[in-house]
Amino acid sequence: MTPFAQAVYNVVKKIPKGSVMTYKQVAEAVGRPMAYRAVGNILNKNYDPSIPCHRVIKSDGTTGGYNRGETQKQIRLREEGAI
Repeated sequence: MTPFAQAVYNVVKKIPKGSVMTYKQVAEAVGRPMAYRAVGNILNKNYDPSIPCHRVIKSDGTTGGYNRGETQKQIRLREEGAI
């Protein structure tokens, strides 16, 4: 795993239940503000349940993709009260 990917995972791990961050906010938090697409690509490969990648959404407020399906992402965010 690259240092950038590890930094992304570390930020995402800290997103509390019921909250969300955008891909751009995650990229900014790791010091690479223009790397929001890279953040999405990294999170798309995540299958570790301790990293709540479903809590990262698009800047326009839509949920965006999820490696378990966008519908599942919406369900999980609703259950947590984030959307």
